[in-house]
Amino acid sequence: MLTLHHVRAVEAASTAGVPAGGPAPGADAVLVSGSRIEAIGRYADLAAEYGDRVRVREWDGVLSPGRHEPDGAAYLESAYHPDPREAAELGTEPIRGAALAALDMPDTRWGGSARRGLQRLLATGTTSVAGPFTRASVRTAVTRSGLRDRPVALAPGAPADFTVLAEDSTCLATVLDGRLVFRRR
Repeated sequence: MLTLHHVRAVEAASTAGVPAGGPAPGADAVLVSGSRIEAIGRYADLAAEYGDRVRVREWDGVLSPGRHEPDGAAYLESAYHPDPREAAELGTEPIRGAALAALDMPDTRWGGSARRGLQRLLATGTTSVAGPFTRASVRTAVTRSGLRDRPVALAPGAPADFTVLAEDSTCLATVLDGRLVFRRR
């Protein structure tokens, strides 16, 4: 399946040392084929070339390489991300320090916390996260999420990992391997 992401602009700025992908000036669309970027260019040109073979996603934002979280291990292994069912008792924000030490934290609870923490990261446009992860359940959650351990360039042939940001830098969408994994409602 081909998906054409139509945006206000494509920004291939360098992310954490990854060179820019090099879309043409004025690029406002990225064509994704499966898990890879097929082309980057002007929407009118790509829509004309691929016609009705594409599904179009319209975003009122700027498409750019995803965010890299260099403190991923600390974020996921040094904080508990409460389950929504625990909100009345624990709140909704990550728990650290003495409050975390007071919680009973078996491996399954760490795994659930990591999955919720990963959802928070995806909601910020994160597409890569640094480890190493020492807890097996956290490592498993990160592996299953599809997040990479380093950022990738926004370029044809590269993995389709990117984010779409609104004018105020709010993440509108996060795409990993061509899959829409977060969408702001």
